[in-house]
Amino acid sequence: MKSITYIKLSFMMFLEFFIWGGWFVTMGTFLGNNLTATGAETGMAYATQSWGAIIAPFVIGLIADRFFNAERILGILHLIGAFLMYKMSQTTEFNVFYPYVLGYMIAYMPTLALVNSVSFNQLKDPTKQFPLIRVWGTVGWIVAGMIISFAFAWDSMDGIDEGMLSNTFLMTAIASGVLGVFSFMLPKTPPSVSKDKKVSISDILGLDALKLLKDRNFMVFFISSVLICIPLAFYYQNLSPFLTESGLENSTAWASAGQISEVLFMLLLPFFFRKFGFKKTILLGMFAWGLRYVLFAYGNTGELFFMVFMGIVLHGICYDFFFVSGQIYTDSKAGEKVKSAAQGLITLATYGLGMLVGFYVAGKITDANILTEGGHAWNSIWTFPAIFAGAVLVIFALLFKNEKIEYTE
Repeated sequence: MKSITYIKLSFMMFLEFFIWGGWFVTMGTFLGNNLTATGAETGMAYATQSWGAIIAPFVIGLIADRFFNAERILGILHLIGAFLMYKMSQTTEFNVFYPYVLGYMIAYMPTLALVNSVSFNQLKDPTKQFPLIRVWGTVGWIVAGMIISFAFAWDSMDGIDEGMLSNTFLMTAIASGVLGVFSFMLPKTPPSVSKDKKVSISDILGLDALKLLKDRNFMVFFISSVLICIPLAFYYQNLSPFLTESGLENSTAWASAGQISEVLFMLLLPFFFRKFGFKKTILLGMFAWGLRYVLFAYGNTGELFFMVFMGIVLHGICYDFFFVSGQIYTDSKAGEKVKSAAQGLITLATYGLGMLVGFYVAGKITDANILTEGGHAWNSIWTFPAIFAGAVLVIFALLFKNEKIEYTE
């Protein structure tokens, strides 16, 4: 791979996740403070990610893979996203905000697959080369948080009171516009499927992989993956409101420590996987989910802030040890014929169905714990996902029979 191609792909990946991290983390705080949205409404806004994940396969399978170069549709979607993100920055009512954020996520979620397609099309050895490109996405997410907290202090207590979080959407709109234009300069990535070839709904949604559910272990893993997304939704939806409501300055930068840990634990994952096997590795990931929420429930932003910080840093174990291990497990169980279909099915079930239910539940639990004097009873809010994650851990531990899975880099 030529160095100029590496630079282009890395910059593409940097902007792709800079865009996501530039508004998604702080949206809960923005909605609560700028638009006086309820927990249920905030859950609706975050659930647009799930609707986007459900619709994305149709965009990729029916349009991108058959009629247009991936880099071109990537550019068009980000230019649409730039317009919608700008409109989001101008809204003052949730009813006006919601259609824009729904449209935005329907446009954005397919781009996650498109940036991968553009990258893989240029790589001779994806296993070794892709991580060097993908890591720039995590860097982009972290940089977005640092800019929000340290460069402009939009998430400071004064900044929040002055409504400055709306600037995060404006910043994202600019970045999305830049990536939209830049996408047309990326290496050409022609359609991977002939437009004359018939593509069924089953192919698009990965339903051919449903036969894997006949395997008891895979069924237990599949159900556990959907269920664990319910406590995951609490983290995405409530972390920023929790930190800012507790009076923590530079909360977005603190939250980005989760992405830093994600990189570090990704490096440790091969060791744990080979040393302890799939079942113990994924159980450790589940345990980390429960522990994180216990730390949030009983920590604070004062003397016990170390507990809250530890909960954020656990994100690397929570995500890598469960979701990345799960991708490896799915890959090993599926075989060559339905490998892509199986990964697509798991993504649809988790980021689609699981997170959709999770954001709904998180919204309801949050609204049920509003204090009369203002604010929320965060101890009770975080206790629910802690118990739920613990229950999923017990179910998986009892029903999943240990089997040897090879870690392939």
